[in-house]
Amino acid sequence: MRFSYSKLFLFTAITSLFFTACKKDLNKQPLDQFANETFWTSENNALLALAAVYRGGIQMSAMPATGAEYSATDWWSYHGLLFLEFATDNAYDRRGDNSGYSQLTNGTLTSSNSYLANYWNASYARIARCNFFLENIGKTPMSAEKIARMSAEARFIRACQYFYLSQYWGAVPLVTHTLSPQQANTVTKATRAVVAKFAIDEFSEIAALLPRQKDLPASERGRATAQAALAFKGRTQLGEQLFQEAAATYKTIIDFNDNSIDPNFESLFNGTNESSSEIIFATQYLQDVAPNAMMQHDYPRTLGGFHIFCPLGSLVESFEFNDGTPFSFTDPRYNPLDLGQNRDARLKYTVLYNLQNFKNFRYITHPDSAASQDQLTLTKQATRTGFCNKKFNSEVFSGDLQNSGIDLPVIRYAEILLSYLEAKLEAGDGIDQGLLNATINKVRGRSTVNMPGITVTDRAQLRVLLRRERRNELAFEGIRLWDLLRWKTAAQVLQGDFYGAPYPGAQNLRMKGTTPDPYSRWYVTSKAFRAGTDEVWPIPQGEVDINPNLK
Repeated sequence: MRFSYSKLFLFTAITSLFFTACKKDLNKQPLDQFANETFWTSENNALLALAAVYRGGIQMSAMPATGAEYSATDWWSYHGLLFLEFATDNAYDRRGDNSGYSQLTNGTLTSSNSYLANYWNASYARIARCNFFLENIGKTPMSAEKIARMSAEARFIRACQYFYLSQYWGAVPLVTHTLSPQQANTVTKATRAVVAKFAIDEFSEIAALLPRQKDLPASERGRATAQAALAFKGRTQLGEQLFQEAAATYKTIIDFNDNSIDPNFESLFNGTNESSSEIIFATQYLQDVAPNAMMQHDYPRTLGGFHIFCPLGSLVESFEFNDGTPFSFTDPRYNPLDLGQNRDARLKYTVLYNLQNFKNFRYITHPDSAASQDQLTLTKQATRTGFCNKKFNSEVFSGDLQNSGIDLPVIRYAEILLSYLEAKLEAGDGIDQGLLNATINKVRGRSTVNMPGITVTDRAQLRVLLRRERRNELAFEGIRLWDLLRWKTAAQVLQGDFYGAPYPGAQNLRMKGTTPDPYSRWYVTSKAFRAGTDEVWPIPQGEVDINPNLK
């Protein structure tokens, strides 16, 4: 979702006024204060309105002093996208088992969960903006071609909301025009299949109206492209198990040949390589104008961070040894003093662990290291797992941690290649070495990762390898929960005990009960995902109270 346009699309002073009265839920008018008849008079005004559609709930204040978020303001804000990993086996919320994210999957989810309302309201606020924009853009005195493109962009944003709504809630209201208060309070739900089909059809039409990534001028970098629309179309098809169709969609993106795997993995997330052709769609932030506070929430305590984001040991243990064999605590290559030694290089790029150097200091989390602010305890404002998020954290950044301009990738070409292979695999198509080399091995083979190629073609074995590769490559990018839900493995994966880092010989090691972990890992939490219940989010209770049709 990145924009240049001399940063017009990030300067939201006018757009925040334009959509001041945009509803946050279904029972409010999307607009009731702006003099609409005098607004649609120029292309510049239309672009400002489109900026509001793109920005959604992400820092919609006119000139934000900081980029701190304390709720999920959007699916693509750092709080909404990254922190969704807390509901998975990838990461833990330092705020504990009672945090709203933890409750999504630990067996205590109810319709009163605050994050349900955050995501629901964010989605329908965006949808309201999109509908209003589409109903009015035709009034603007500009060419039909420009109107068509801007309309396609608004439709793209709207279809993306319905992707998320269908995948997490299933049956939801399908609203495609501005509603009156009475209509909003009595709207009924469409089935998941209907909502997903609407999104798929929209993405299909939109892709033909949007420019390809290679044709996008540098001044427009960040506006939706054909690849972005097709990528979300493929996601929706995967979620609906339309594997043949998904394979064809992803193949279209691949055949464009506009995108490639960037050799430098780490640079895709630390703000130094935001124009990479691997990044298909991203949320753009701009220091001092529309910043984010990812690093404030993620940074180690010693460096002034809140250390909210705590990777789990199960993710660290998912990264293979550098010869491609699965990790094992009993392997002689395992080094508890340097967990990244002899491992997939992406581990060091993704997770900060005990005794690793970061920003000219040594990150010390050992539970016996009382002098360290980052000591692993149950009381310090520091890690709860022994790990810290390295991905998205810049080691060269200086200044206010709440005023970062680092972008947040939403979809990368690596996901396209892995999803294409998955679609082919699940569709029952032939799997050969050529296909492996063109997909998963391109991802594993980037020069800063350089993992051995996959040669397995047996479907059951390849499925295990592919899902692990997807987890490791896309860790902390906000799609792990969706993957577990669509694979129908959430009830197995999000069940039982979860551990953090290993500390052989530690005196202050936290155990579950009185039985020490055989690998001396810190006990973090237990999950009890409820099969048959937690796969579908309940509609927020506040919405049901307003409109019983949503029950």
